[in-house]
Amino acid sequence: MSSMRNAVQRRNHKERAQPLERSKWGVLEKHKDYSLRAADYNAKKARLKALRQKAAERNPDEFHFAMMSSSTHNGGQRVADRGNKALSMEAVKLLKTQDAGYLRTIAQKTRRAREKLEREFMLGEKGQGGVRFLGNVAGASTKFGEKVVWVESKEAQKSYGLGNKAVETGGATREVVDEESDQEIEKSQAPQQKPSKSLSEAQASALKVERGLRKAHKREQEARRSKLEAFKIRERDLMAAEQELDIQRAKMSSSIGGTTKAGLKWKVRERKK
Repeated sequence: MSSMRNAVQRRNHKERAQPLERSKWGVLEKHKDYSLRAADYNAKKARLKALRQKAAERNPDEFHFAMMSSSTHNGGQRVADRGNKALSMEAVKLLKTQDAGYLRTIAQKTRRAREKLEREFMLGEKGQGGVRFLGNVAGASTKFGEKVVWVESKEAQKSYGLGNKAVETGGATREVVDEESDQEIEKSQAPQQKPSKSLSEAQASALKVERGLRKAHKREQEARRSKLEAFKIRERDLMAAEQELDIQRAKMSSSIGGTTKAGLKWKVRERKK
């Protein structure tokens, strides 16, 4: 009969999973997990109870000779030897020399990065009047004092710029003039000529692009300034650490004086000449 019962297909009983709204708590705890957690909790509880009883029954006059060589810290914490072997003086000097070399290398690397960032910052400050340092705009010139003037035909291109120096570049004329004289010419021509609708739209779009570039340039300069301050602080800290290591190495070799833990000042007695 039992063999027939085993031959019949039975239902697979599956364990209930964690609900979706409680998925942040992880996998659903089963009874075996609870048993392990309860056993661990009870063992710790019994251990704490035994320690409290032992502390309550402690003899305040108890003494053994190990108390003379041991010490406590911060209200009863026993300070014991970790088993680390003390290094020799020569080994410590070598380690401090290697540390000083590493600090010197990192300080030089930081100094070079700071100098490079300072040059970029100064170039950005010089080019703050124009926004050409942020990148080339399509079809625009990157040199100061130049502008591109578009004309209708080659005849107009040849006849344009008689008063100023003009350079023919295919379909455009690049006129080399000063920015101040350019602004004066535009101001003198402004009341005489009424700009067309397409020209005003082009000027508005160009002004919008220039304003966006100026804002981006300002944000970039702020980022450079904050990064430069961080480089300066890091370089100052590295130099201070290197100087402290040099002082420690000099004290270990008894080449300079110093102050002891008790506050006594001492100095190296120089040989009389």
